[in-house]
Amino acid sequence: MRFDLISIFPDYFTPLTLSLMGKAEDAGLVTLAAHDLRQWATGKHRSVDDTPYGGGAGMVMRADVWARALDDALATPLACENAEAATASCRRVLAIPTPSGTPLTQPVVEDLARADQIIVACGRYEGIDARVAQHYRAAGVEVLEFSIGDYVLNGGEVAAMVLTEAVARLLDGFMGNPDSLVEESHSGAGLLEYPVFTKPREFRGLVIPDVLVGGNHAAIERWRRDLAIEKTAAVRPDLALELRAESLGREDRATLAACGVAYPREGSARPVSIRHGEPGDAAQLSALAARTFPEACPPELPRAAIDAFIAAELGPDMFEAMLADSTRHRILVAQIDAHLVGYTLTIVGQGAIPPELVCPGRVEADAAYLSKCYVDAPWRGSGIADVLVEAAARDAAEHGHASLVLGTNRANKKAQAFYKRHGFRRRSTRTFDVGGVLNHDVVMVRDLTRTGNPTLA
Repeated sequence: MRFDLISIFPDYFTPLTLSLMGKAEDAGLVTLAAHDLRQWATGKHRSVDDTPYGGGAGMVMRADVWARALDDALATPLACENAEAATASCRRVLAIPTPSGTPLTQPVVEDLARADQIIVACGRYEGIDARVAQHYRAAGVEVLEFSIGDYVLNGGEVAAMVLTEAVARLLDGFMGNPDSLVEESHSGAGLLEYPVFTKPREFRGLVIPDVLVGGNHAAIERWRRDLAIEKTAAVRPDLALELRAESLGREDRATLAACGVAYPREGSARPVSIRHGEPGDAAQLSALAARTFPEACPPELPRAAIDAFIAAELGPDMFEAMLADSTRHRILVAQIDAHLVGYTLTIVGQGAIPPELVCPGRVEADAAYLSKCYVDAPWRGSGIADVLVEAAARDAAEHGHASLVLGTNRANKKAQAFYKRHGFRRRSTRTFDVGGVLNHDVVMVRDLTRTGNPTLA
C-alpha cells in the first residue's frame, strides 16, 4: 500500500514514521511519501492560492497547481498486490479532506484498505478549487471527499494522518495481534469497544469486576459483549440503531432491548420503551391481547372457545379495571412509537396466585402470579419479551414476593424454554379453562431471592 500525502507543510507527517507505522514502512508493508505542493507551483513566490471568484473571505488553492501534483502522483509506478498485470490495473484513490465530505467510517476505511495507492490532497485556506475533484472524477479516477467530523480544521493534514493510520492498521501483518482488530470499536457488529482493565486489581476504591478474574471465559465474553452494547446505546444511539443485525444473537437482542433498542426479525431497528401501563392504554392493550392470545393456544382448542375467553377476560373494560387497581394488577408495556407491542400482567399481594396452583414446598401461597406475557409477532425474538419478564420479576420482588409463578400450556415447548432461560423451573401442573374448554398447563416458578440475570445462564 502506497500513501502519497501532498501538502504545503509536508513535515506535518513526520509523526507517521513512529511506532507501528514506522515499523510497517521498514518492513515494506506501506510506503509513505510526503510531498510539498509548492514544488509544482510556478513563479517567483511559488504561490499555490488565489482570491476566490465571486468574492468572499480567504483564499482558494489553485486547480492548475494541484493538477500537476496529482498527475505526477497518479503516474507513480506501483507493484500491485491486487493485479498481476500492469500498474494501470492497480486501484488508486484520490482522497480529499473536506468538512463537507463523506464521513470516514470504519466500513469506508475497510474498503480503502483494499486499494493499492491512496493520494491525499491536503487543502488549506478556504479549500481546493472544486474543479480538481470534478476533473479527476470525470477522468475515471476514484475520488473520495471525506470528513473526520462535524467541525473545521486549519487544513487537511490532520485528516490525512487519521485516514492513513486507520487504513494502514488493517493491512495484513501491520498489527502484532490481529485479534485486536476484531474486538475494537466499530468492528464486528459495529459496537463500541467494551471497557478494559489491568493491574492493580483495586485502584482508589474501584475494583476489577469479579467476572474478569473468575476464569469463566464464556461469562467474560458475554459480560464484555453486554457492556459494549450498553456503551454503544448510551454514547452512540445512532450506531445502536444501525448494527449488523445478522451478527446479533439472542442475548445481544435482549441486552439491546433492555437499552431501549429493538431489532425485529425483519425490518429496521426501532427505539423501544418499557413502562408501567396507564389508564389510557386499555383499548390498545385489549387489541394487543386479542391478537396475541390465540397464538399461544394449542391448535386443537376451538376458535369459539378462544373468542369467548377474549370477550370475557381481555376486553377494554377488564384492562381499565386492572389499570385502575395498580396496587394489585401490575401491567408493564413495551411501546414502539405510539404503539404497544408487548405487555405483562402480574398479580401481587396476598393471595395473588389462584388457589389451585398452591402446592406447599413446590408452589407457595405467597408467590406473585405472572398471568400474561405477550409480544406482537413482528417483535418476537427482538428481546422485548426478555426485558418484560425481567422487569416483571423485579417489580414482584419489590412488592415483597420471594417467588414468581406462571402457567403455560404443556404443548408450548417454546414458551417453556423461554421461561426456563429466565430462571423459571417446572414445579406442578394445572387445568385451565379457556371458554369452557379445559386446557392442561405446566406450572413454573422462579426464585426471586437469587441474584444475577438468568437470561444469560
